[in-house]
Amino acid sequence: MKPRMLPIAAAVLFLFSLTTAQQYQLLSPDKKTKVVVRAAERLFFTLSRDGQTLISESPFSMNLDQNRRFGVQPKVIRTNTRSVNEVIHPIVPEKRSVIPDVYNELEVTFAGDYGVRFRAYDDAVVYRFFTGLKGKIVVLSEEFSLNFSPRDSVYFPEEESFFSHNERAYKLLAAQGIADTQFCSLPALVATSSGVKLFLSEADLLDYPGLWLRGTGNGTPSLKGIFPPYPLEETLKNDRDRLVTRHAEHIAETAGPRAFPWRVIGIAEKDGDLITNDIVYRLASPLAIKETDWIKPGKVAWDWWNANNIYGVDFKAGLNTATYKHYIDFASRFGIEYIILDEGWTVPGDLDAVNPDIDMPELFRHAKEKEGGIILWMLWTALDKDMDRFLDRFAQWGAKGLKVDFMQRDDQKVVNFYERTVSAAAKRHLLVDFHGAYKPTGLRRAYPNLITREGVRGLEWSKWSSHITPAHDVTLPFIRMAAGPMDFTPGAMLNATASDFRSVFSTPMSQGTRCHQLAMYVVYESPLQMLADNPTHYMEQPECMEFLSAVPTVWDETRVLNAKVGEYLTLARRRGDTWYVGSMTDWTPRDFEIDLGFLGAGQYTMRSWADGINAGRYAADFTRRSATVKSREKTMIHLAPGGGWAAILTPTNK
Repeated sequence: MKPRMLPIAAAVLFLFSLTTAQQYQLLSPDKKTKVVVRAAERLFFTLSRDGQTLISESPFSMNLDQNRRFGVQPKVIRTNTRSVNEVIHPIVPEKRSVIPDVYNELEVTFAGDYGVRFRAYDDAVVYRFFTGLKGKIVVLSEEFSLNFSPRDSVYFPEEESFFSHNERAYKLLAAQGIADTQFCSLPALVATSSGVKLFLSEADLLDYPGLWLRGTGNGTPSLKGIFPPYPLEETLKNDRDRLVTRHAEHIAETAGPRAFPWRVIGIAEKDGDLITNDIVYRLASPLAIKETDWIKPGKVAWDWWNANNIYGVDFKAGLNTATYKHYIDFASRFGIEYIILDEGWTVPGDLDAVNPDIDMPELFRHAKEKEGGIILWMLWTALDKDMDRFLDRFAQWGAKGLKVDFMQRDDQKVVNFYERTVSAAAKRHLLVDFHGAYKPTGLRRAYPNLITREGVRGLEWSKWSSHITPAHDVTLPFIRMAAGPMDFTPGAMLNATASDFRSVFSTPMSQGTRCHQLAMYVVYESPLQMLADNPTHYMEQPECMEFLSAVPTVWDETRVLNAKVGEYLTLARRRGDTWYVGSMTDWTPRDFEIDLGFLGAGQYTMRSWADGINAGRYAADFTRRSATVKSREKTMIHLAPGGGWAAILTPTNK
């Protein structure tokens, strides 16, 4: 459907004050959200919903070389508006297979060959600068500022350095109490005093550094953007940590004409709206590759988390051919599409130095025979030494994908590495999973072979800390997952109560119940979804494997049945005509009545996995049941402390 033009009077209101300031009003399609853009000595915007101010007047600008300023003493040349009502059909459907893309847009062009675009959606307000300037552009700084109410609070993923895996916990801080020395990576979440929540991130990050936020101190409820500066000199500290040892005073060296990244403010009246919001994807650049049929989402048998501690076999487990053939056989038996060879198949810093105990040709032969795929882990620093040669080799071997790790930066040079990698991988029909990575910004829409990424404090932290609690688990879907898929790596079969949990690096366990882990496969979005535990544990749990073998990794539809940030959530997701339900809670036990109204007509067989009666004292306790249900029926579920519930609902005629 082509965009339809909206009459200017319907979307934008021009107001002229006695001081010659110009003011423009933009409404969302549902007319509940209002953005007011004011051009005076600076550019400012204000955001409100249903008459409640969510962001008070906040300045925004860009400072370029050659004494060029965007948004300072702006002189309006022209304005354009439009209303768009389209649909997007994602190649890899993370939340839904049809995405409505409906918004009103205001474009203001200024003297100096630049402009700004604002879009008002029902679930977000966004803006970006653009310029018609040609040739090299040096961006000295960008001003991104948000002013809140003193009663607002922020889920703040506080950082210590721009050199980071971006795997932080979400601290709930008073907005006016965040010091100017405190800063965070994105996404972040603002809980406003009106009850509305604001999701803060960015989209279409290309050839530019990532956006971070810092407090302003002095009791001011404001957040301001900061950016990693442009690297001038770098040093490889070890095989994986490439540190910036000297940087420029500017943040980017780019070229015009171009548009700059979208600044994203998602709007959620209910907590569950954060889970269904896919604004980052909608704002991203469109598909950049021609062939996509080869892109196959799926599940992965993963070796590193469980330290290859396979037992009950007739070979010595470890980094060797026999162990990985066992992973391939396990994956084949249960319909798991891929296995990963994580750290150890080469000398990490040298992709030419293959482990002599691993017969790579034999592994790829065996995987092909079993109709499975192999994904190869590698350090980004090793891949970057000779990317084309290495990718040609992996494709020749028959590899299906790459797990590229330890970037730990999002300055402009490293942001460009991401795009260069997924583009080169796509030419060779290779999937990409980025670890040690910054948050998703939509690159996967242009390159859907970018199947997932980390940038999340995931289950691996259980190997060395107690940070991965059920409360953390039910916070991630509302904040980090709102930006895009997250490779949390669920699937622990050793489960512990709060009092029993211990961090054991070589034999890790999870906090919370077995069903808490199973529910993650419905709740957590990752088109490439890991089974983190070892094959021996899974094969000892055939009832769990019944669920894990069946659950998909992509979805046609998502419904939120209940949700509260950091406390609980229940999701129903559909793939084809089968529904899957996952429910999770923090350490508080809960009882929910689940309305099955999302089902279609007719009867369904509901297979459910529920916390056992003793799950509060022995976290691995669960029950498996089967029942016949219909739409509009209700079912009661009980979640133990740190508990979960999962179900598969299949039409009875199948």
